[in-house]
Amino acid sequence: MAKKTKRSEAATDGADANVGNRVAPTEEFELKLEVDPSSLDALLATALLNSDTATDRVQDSVYFDTPGEAVRKAGFSLRVRTIGDRRIQTIKAESAAAAGLFVRSEWERDVDRADPVLDDTPLPGAIDEAELQQLAPVFHVNVLRKTVLLERDGASIEAVLDRGEIVAGDRSDRVLEIELERKQGDPAAMFDVAREIDRIAPLRLGVLTKSERGYALGSASPDKPVKASALALQPGTTTAAAFQAIVGACLRQFRLNEAILARTGNAGALHQARVALRRLRSALSTFKQVVRDDDYDRIRTELRWIAGELGRARNLDVLLDRVPGKAAAAPLRAAHGTAYAAVHAALASARLRGLMLDLSEWAAIGAWVSDPATAEARDRPIEGFAADALQKHRRRLKRLGRKLDRVGDEKRHAARIEAKKLRYATEFFAGLFPGKTPTRRYRRFAKALEALQTHLGDLNDLATAPMVLADLGLLGTPTAAALEPDLSRRAPLLAKAVKAHDRLIDRKRFWT
Repeated sequence: MAKKTKRSEAATDGADANVGNRVAPTEEFELKLEVDPSSLDALLATALLNSDTATDRVQDSVYFDTPGEAVRKAGFSLRVRTIGDRRIQTIKAESAAAAGLFVRSEWERDVDRADPVLDDTPLPGAIDEAELQQLAPVFHVNVLRKTVLLERDGASIEAVLDRGEIVAGDRSDRVLEIELERKQGDPAAMFDVAREIDRIAPLRLGVLTKSERGYALGSASPDKPVKASALALQPGTTTAAAFQAIVGACLRQFRLNEAILARTGNAGALHQARVALRRLRSALSTFKQVVRDDDYDRIRTELRWIAGELGRARNLDVLLDRVPGKAAAAPLRAAHGTAYAAVHAALASARLRGLMLDLSEWAAIGAWVSDPATAEARDRPIEGFAADALQKHRRRLKRLGRKLDRVGDEKRHAARIEAKKLRYATEFFAGLFPGKTPTRRYRRFAKALEALQTHLGDLNDLATAPMVLADLGLLGTPTAAALEPDLSRRAPLLAKAVKAHDRLIDRKRFWT
């Protein structure tokens, strides 16, 4: 994933660095990518990584924390890295107000011992002193790092290939990743290099730091589907930066679940990957007036493609959960296997890898980022944009929800889609309106919105079940008979949907 990073230059590999030397942070632009292990030999053999500027160095990094993981819980990571005779201490902190897909501040210094030196660092102000006294190694990262400087159309890109492992106790995880860093020139060159490498060795966006992977080794359920995490947007953040943070969060959720799905075929991971795509597509819709440029429609089309691939498999997961008896389920299981094979083919495709790179580049440095026509809208504080967006979604849902029990399925479906957009916008922006009263109103509003979505979803299932079965060629079969919807539920559901809509519209708005 693309990121902007603030880093102290004292951590460079220059031979004249002095112990304790610290320099003010500078901003860098980086892209983390995971390498397909089966393509490593081809990658190592390419001229791209074997220029005269290439260097190889062994790096051993020890990450420290307390028994209760106070450092991680405070939002930091702490490591001491050894390169030859040199030791470099690094503390990293991620910022909630992302300026790229995410921003991380770093404090780095040379140290003359293996244990951390906490003077002039943010940790004593964030963690209790008694806890800091319990700092100890929690995992090690040992890699062979190949570094090469690439020149592309006037831009200098540093490519770093790390090969090695992360070790925590008796558990380990392989490291095989590339980081590209724009040293000077157009950052678009960094993405061009990524595509050049992808043609040699398939690459996927990396969304986990080595620190996160090290902590994950202690997890009892590494293949548990990943739900959307709370997004802590800060008031005063620009609308552009907030959009980029939302895209980053959605990409992270998708990539984490994509990896689980590819490894295990887990239906829950497929569902959460699909949720991530829905949230992402909803964000594009909500921010449309700010971010629409010549690439906008193409990005949306490609997101619709991969969402459709996952959606077909998800429909079959749902049907299989509902169908009684092995005989009736047999045709569904055959179609289920075909659908999941299509999903795995899509996940492994160059098309999806290209989409992830294109989306990352577009969100970070697309034409919309510098369009003079939308400069004022991009720079507007996000809380103002959020209030307007929430009001717009609410107004549309109010209009579409009128007479839900008298309109056709198509109009009810439109109301259902708008309810989803309002729900995702509510989740994106809830943290921008702090305080006791807004928080209480948010909870009541979200509860009413959830009830409306549930009823509209149940009505949609009744309406679409015949179409899903027709697409599978199962109409008139015992399977279709077993899944025949109970239409007697329709009238009560309509009444509940009308009541839920009225209750939602009566709820006080948390953004005013």
